[in-house]
Amino acid sequence: MIPLLEPDALRALDAAACARVGEIALMQRAGERIAERIDEELPRGGRVLAFAGPGNNGGDAFAALASLGKHCERVVIAIPTHAISAARADAQARASAAGVRTVAWGDDACATLLARAELFLDGLYGSGARLPLDENTSNAIAAMQRAGAPVLAIDLPTGVEARDGSVPGNAVRAGITVALGALTPGHLLDPAREYVGRIVLADIGFPPDLLAAAPYRFATLDDDSFRALAPQRDARADKRGSGSVLVVAGSEQFPGAAILCARAAMRAGAGYVTLAAPKAAVATLRAHLVEEVVVELPADSSAALDLLLDIERRNSALAIGPGLGLDAATGELVTALLSRTSLPAVVDASALFHLAKRLEPLRGRPVLLTPHAGEFARLSGEGTVAQGARATRLRSFVERTGVTTLLKGRDTLVDDGTLTYVNPSGTNALATAGSGDVLTGIVAALLARGCSPHLAGALGAFWHGRAGQLALERRHIGVIASDIFDALGGALP
Repeated sequence: MIPLLEPDALRALDAAACARVGEIALMQRAGERIAERIDEELPRGGRVLAFAGPGNNGGDAFAALASLGKHCERVVIAIPTHAISAARADAQARASAAGVRTVAWGDDACATLLARAELFLDGLYGSGARLPLDENTSNAIAAMQRAGAPVLAIDLPTGVEARDGSVPGNAVRAGITVALGALTPGHLLDPAREYVGRIVLADIGFPPDLLAAAPYRFATLDDDSFRALAPQRDARADKRGSGSVLVVAGSEQFPGAAILCARAAMRAGAGYVTLAAPKAAVATLRAHLVEEVVVELPADSSAALDLLLDIERRNSALAIGPGLGLDAATGELVTALLSRTSLPAVVDASALFHLAKRLEPLRGRPVLLTPHAGEFARLSGEGTVAQGARATRLRSFVERTGVTTLLKGRDTLVDDGTLTYVNPSGTNALATAGSGDVLTGIVAALLARGCSPHLAGALGAFWHGRAGQLALERRHIGVIASDIFDALGGALP
């Protein structure tokens, strides 16, 4: 996985890299990477107006314009500062020698420069900002917003909290953010994602051994890391060896949830899926499912449990919850099965309803809970989760219960008590009925193929998001849950 470094770890990494490589060299490299991105945005040249704050983020802005060719008109509006680093002094000198004009914030020329700008470069503050911002910086952000030109942010948009993605006041809304050397949680967590735009991770010369040694408790995936971690089917595998999933789901009222979950498990690579459901749902399920086996559950909870425990011996993962009833008898079956099963399990939807205040038997077991925000509020017993507090609330819940949990959202999170995965592939195409049931099936297939609950949740959320993106490209509007599992094969990076 790709580490997401919190501010303290990032500062320590930067200091160690400066000691080994040199601060001037690192800033020059950062400037070159930023300038390359500006060239891509303005291939025919244009008017670039950089805002330079008082620290090294402002130095990176000078370094970028120093590296930018003369085909662009280059001006820096600088926030006054009394002391600068040697690296920033070098960047300012190189910018001046390259013909970059510098104007102090508040100068009479600022209004004209703002009106003419075709691209703003946000070099006010990066991931090390102390929030909330001072009035002078807030006024500079407001001036950029009023001018309306697109913004490229250096490191992290000014005003975004790198630690948790919160935005406590005014902040820059960037179209592109060039992250320097490493990503932070604030690049991917909501509500910051509204401000970050498209992320470009730039290699600025951090020594690989220092980067690898940096401590982290947040991580994410990209296409390359997904490919490296996703389980591969053995060339000699039979259908059971490819992963066999037992799905306990469905009811007379909600058979569709069970269908979506079972089909998604097959599309995600499971070789064999058995769906166990109440008698009232069986006829409908058998009419829609051809490749999956549908088993009727006895009405008696004890007999149903015995049947499921017998079936599980021939399976390698359990998915439970989508579309199940909320009655007491179903609740008894859910809790009894989860207390006694030996299978790794993904628990969703109605099963989460029955597990509220009954999580202790799951402590430390290979189980993944997959609540949406409302279900999490009920499970945790602590009410609605505010944006900017999702990661903290999830970590607290997992530490208290000892159960790995996936909290759904655009920035879906998966936490096992040691590492919080932040999913980057969320899309509003997933905001459709049954989308969560598809995710449950995907995760079950990954569990059946040997992934841990945490890895299955992370890979499943990433793949689910990529499939949603592909489904949206195909349809543009009206994506439904079956479009998502149909897109799984084409969405593999």
